[in-house]
Amino acid sequence: MKLNAPAVFLILLTAAALSGCFPVVATGLGAGVMMADDRRTSGIYIEDERIEIRAQADIAKLKNDKVHVNVTSFNRVVLLTGEVPDAATRGTIEKLVADVDNVNRVQNELAIGRPSTLGERSNDIYLTTKVKGRYLGNKSFSANHVKVVVEQGTVYLMGLVKHEEASAAAELSASTTGVKRVVKVFEYID
Repeated sequence: MKLNAPAVFLILLTAAALSGCFPVVATGLGAGVMMADDRRTSGIYIEDERIEIRAQADIAKLKNDKVHVNVTSFNRVVLLTGEVPDAATRGTIEKLVADVDNVNRVQNELAIGRPSTLGERSNDIYLTTKVKGRYLGNKSFSANHVKVVVEQGTVYLMGLVKHEEASAAAELSASTTGVKRVVKVFEYID
């Protein structure tokens, strides 16, 4: 009996689920698919993941419950979003992240104020989904080339893109209901 690719995939997925490794296999397969269409090398893709994990661990050592920080790394450019209580904490976190190995640049978009609520964060997740959903089927750029981060209704766009792709992504994002503003954190390849 000859098996086609979907059948093999289904068998592997079933075997992984039965062995208790489903999340690992699913994550690995998802990452593999994303890496295949990513303009970063697989090494940089993995390095970005390592940077995020290390930076979050360093920030967690501050043990400050008035801090809500998201760390997003793309091509070793780190975007910091969230809220901190004061300018000193904002600077401390930026320095911690800048000192992580292989970080090229930090874009510090941390706001000074109270940590966002669960409701506000849920709205940001919903808005991220809306923006990404609008990218699908669009002919101006690949949705996989643009990373979307939303914080307090502000959409941050990251990726290795051409100028016309950046403009199209920013325009599409800005025209999404609920988006307050769009910030480009792109690196340009043309």
